[in-house]
Amino acid sequence: MTRGLQKLQARANAEKRAAANAPPRSQLRAMAEGNKFKCPKCMVMIANYKLVVQHMEAKHPKDPIPTEESFKV
Repeated sequence: MTRGLQKLQARANAEKRAAANAPPRSQLRAMAEGNKFKCPKCMVMIANYKLVVQHMEAKHPKDPIPTEESFKV
């Protein structure tokens, strides 16, 4: 059994190792990088063109579906 200072140092080292090996807590940055398309009508970020077409058909059926080339910058 360790006591006193040695015990505190072991606990601090264990916390550092656990923090270094822990996965990132938030996936918001990865999600933002994955969303490359933006709906021209409601400005919702969408991952790919196929989902843009589905979104436009479901949410904005009266509006024309933009071509994939119109999203290229």
